[in-house]
Amino acid sequence: MRVIAGKARRLKLLAPRGMDTRPTTDRTKETLFNMLQPGLSGCRFLDLFSGSGAIGIEALSRGAAFAVFVEKNRAAAECIRKNLEFTRLAQDSRIMKREVMAALKELEGEPAFDYIFMDPPYGCDLEKQVLEYLAGSSLLDEDGTVIVEASLDTSFDYAQSLGYGIQKIKEYKTNAHVWLERV
Repeated sequence: MRVIAGKARRLKLLAPRGMDTRPTTDRTKETLFNMLQPGLSGCRFLDLFSGSGAIGIEALSRGAAFAVFVEKNRAAAECIRKNLEFTRLAQDSRIMKREVMAALKELEGEPAFDYIFMDPPYGCDLEKQVLEYLAGSSLLDEDGTVIVEASLDTSFDYAQSLGYGIQKIKEYKTNAHVWLERV
């Protein structure tokens, strides 16, 4: 696993040990960031269920102004810290070692995020809980985008009732990136 492009390109990243995290493959990450690239410069990026921090680090490397990483697993949060230090991107970031819903509540009142990325454990409906919270929150910029990495069988049939439109879905072999914006 490595940073693909930008000021930290080619630097290898650490990944937490064990099966508690699913690092996004370099190929999937490259596809995601090719779609994100036009809006990354100077943006605020929120990486939920961060794991190794690879997604938020890629965003910082490619020009995001600031990224917040939310990860409750201590070993994974320490991995993010080490990766940020190694890539020299720590000064433009914040790591929150807590459960995602608690972190979202704590972030209220801070500047809105242009992108909110989440890769929650599959089959737990955590993406729905986060989207429900964000629907009544000021954390997502009015022109912001939420991107959910989910299993192929995850349904987003509730999205419209929460005020989101699905902008695009990029499917891979075993999962997908679902892009949502407020309507």
